[in-house]
Amino acid sequence: MELRILEILNEIKSLIKIGGTIKWLSLSEVCEQVSLSKSSIRRAVSTGALKCCRTTGKLLFRVEDVERWLSNG
Repeated sequence: MELRILEILNEIKSLIKIGGTIKWLSLSEVCEQVSLSKSSIRRAVSTGALKCCRTTGKLLFRVEDVERWLSNG
């Protein structure tokens, strides 16, 4: 629960910094952008290496999370 609150606060902080717009990418868009398969992206999500949002029932990725994952990988 505490971790989720911190994630929400960080997201709010990001919204404030960039004027309220967050660019979201679909799974297909991330695959195209990083030249990896869907299974590789799903594996990164399942291991916790790449953060995503599942609120809509689909995997959605913030651009900054994908960039952070690429720079750490």
